[in-house]
Amino acid sequence: MYNSEIENMPLEKLRDLQNARLSSMVKRLYSDVPFYKNQFDNIGLSHNDIKSVDDLYLIPFTKKADLRANYPFKMFAKPMDQIRRIHASSGTTGKSTVVGYTQNDLDIFDEVTARSLYCGGARKGMKLHNAYGYGLFTGGLGIHGGATKLGMAVIPVSGGITERQLTILQDFKPEVICCTPSYAQTLSDELIKNGINPKDLALKYAVLGAEPWTEVIRNQVEDGLDVKATNIYGLSEIIGPGVSQEDVEERGTGCYIWEDHFYPEVVDRDTGVPLPYGEEGVLVITTLTKEAFPLLRYWTNDICSINYDKNAKRTHIKMSAIKGRSDDMLIIRGVNLFHTQVEEVIYQIEGLSPNYRLVVDKKGAMDCVTLEVETAPGMEKDNLDFIKAIGMKMKNTIGITMDIDLKPHLSIPRSQGGKLSRILDKRSSVY
Repeated sequence: MYNSEIENMPLEKLRDLQNARLSSMVKRLYSDVPFYKNQFDNIGLSHNDIKSVDDLYLIPFTKKADLRANYPFKMFAKPMDQIRRIHASSGTTGKSTVVGYTQNDLDIFDEVTARSLYCGGARKGMKLHNAYGYGLFTGGLGIHGGATKLGMAVIPVSGGITERQLTILQDFKPEVICCTPSYAQTLSDELIKNGINPKDLALKYAVLGAEPWTEVIRNQVEDGLDVKATNIYGLSEIIGPGVSQEDVEERGTGCYIWEDHFYPEVVDRDTGVPLPYGEEGVLVITTLTKEAFPLLRYWTNDICSINYDKNAKRTHIKMSAIKGRSDDMLIIRGVNLFHTQVEEVIYQIEGLSPNYRLVVDKKGAMDCVTLEVETAPGMEKDNLDFIKAIGMKMKNTIGITMDIDLKPHLSIPRSQGGKLSRILDKRSSVY
C-alpha cells in the first residue's frame, strides 16, 4: 500500500502537518493524562508553549520507568469503553508496560504496517508466513492486521515448532515471511540440515525485526532463504511494528520513519541534548496521532542516527540500523561495546558461523568478556592459531581483549521464534 501524497509530501508541508497534530496532542494529554499535567506543572510549562516540533525540547522525556510507575492503565488517554485492544511487554525486567488502542489506533496500526510491508516488497495477493508470536506481544497481531489491509493471505504460524514452519514453507508456498532475524537464521540452518533447497520455496521477501541486526545477518538470511531481507522497526510503546521500514530497493540505507504519525529525535545518551542529523545517540519518538496511549518524547533506549536522504524514493526521514540498546551497551575496562560490533567482525573472518554469544564475567576486580562463536561446518575448532587470529582481529578492530571459545557448528542456542539474547552477563551473580 503506497500513498504518494503522504510518503512524498514536501518537507515544509509535512512539518505543518506535524505541528498541527502535535499542538492538538499536547493539549489533550495535559487535559486527560495526570502524568503529563504533573510533568508540565512541575516545570512551569504551559501546553500553549508547544506550538511546533521545534518546541519539543522543552518537554521532559517519558521513560519506561514512568510507564511502569503508572501500571497498568493510568497512562491511558481514553476511557476503557473506547479501548478495543490491550497489549503488554514481557515484563522480564520488571512490571509489564501496558499499551491500549482505540479503533482509530488499530486502523493507524494497520495502515503503517501495510505501508511497511509494501515498502519491503509485499503486494496484494501474496501469501504472508507470519512467524511472529501472537498474544500480548504486538508483533504477531500487528503484522497480521497490516498484511490483511494490504490484501495479503496471512498464514498465522506464530513462533516455534520449526519443523512445522518448514512444512508450511514448502506446502503453502508463501512469498513473504515475517519473523525475527535470528529466527530467519534458524530457518536457514534447518533448510540446510534437512536438505531443502531454498530455491524450491516460493519465498521472495523477508521482513525482519524485533531485535538489532547487521549486514552479517542480512547476507546469511538472503543467501540461506533466497530472499531479499529488509528491516522493520517498531516498539509496543509507540504502536508496535510499522514505526519505520527499509525499502527493498534501498537496502542498507536506513528505514523510513513514517513521520506523519511519529516524530523522531536523536539525543545524547548522557545529557539528553538533541543531536544534529547524522549523529548517533538515543532515538526519542513522539506519537502524533495515537488516541488511547499517546506518548511525548518517549526514550526508546535504541542507539541510531537519523537523516534525510535526498536520493531516496520518499521524503520521510530515515533512521540507521539500530546499533544496540543504550541499557545493553557493555562497558569493558572503559571501552563501550555493542554486540553488533562483534557481529560485523565475525563476518570478516572466514571459517566462522555468524552464530555467537558474548559471556561477560569478572576476573578478580576486572571485567572480562568471552566470545563464544561457532565454526563453519568442517572447520577445526581446536586450531590455536585460528583462535589467536580471531582474538587479534577483535582487539585491533574493537579495542577490547577477549577470550575466544570456538564451538562446534549448531551448538550455540538459536532462536525458536522469539527474540534472541546475544549477551550472557554473569557479573551480577558475583556479589
